Amino acid sequence: MLKIKNLHVSVDGNVILKGIDLEVLKGQIHAIMGPNGAGKSTLAKVLAGDPAYEILSGEVLFNEQNILELEPEERAHLGLFIGFQYPVEIPGISNSQFLQAALDAKLKAEQKPPLAESAFRTLLDEKLELLEMKPEFAQRNLNEGFSGGEKKRNEILQMAVL
Repeated sequence: MLKIKNLHVSVDGNVILKGIDLEVLKGQIHAIMGPNGAGKSTLAKVLAGDPAYEILSGEVLFNEQNILELEPEERAHLGLFIGFQYPVEIPGISNSQFLQAALDAKLKAEQKPPLAESAFRTLLDEKLELLEMKPEFAQRNLNEGFSGGEKKRNEILQMAVL
């Protein structure tokens, strides 16, 4: 599913990642851990396609496709997702509204029609039930007033819907 081979990355002329190798197979869960400055965030940003980072050598295969050649949007459409330590709060936009807009954008990029409101609602309800989340959660403003755990669960909901 994800294979990183001998990845070397620099930013502002400083080599940050030196020979990273990692393989994550389907169904596996890995945690990237280390002290501040070890390169955890750099690796995540490189995977997402942040243009501030220069790939010096190596390759990153996601589902056997070299994603280093793809734009950030293309990587997102493949399913790459970064969970943030402090997700953004968006007052006035419900989780449901946000998810429907994000799903519509994803489907448009895949040249597929948007889901009808009823089909989206069914999908969202299925994912809420799967994650054992109350239906009211979808109507709350995006991350506004959420506990840290609720923010993380909301990110998991976003991954499940998208």
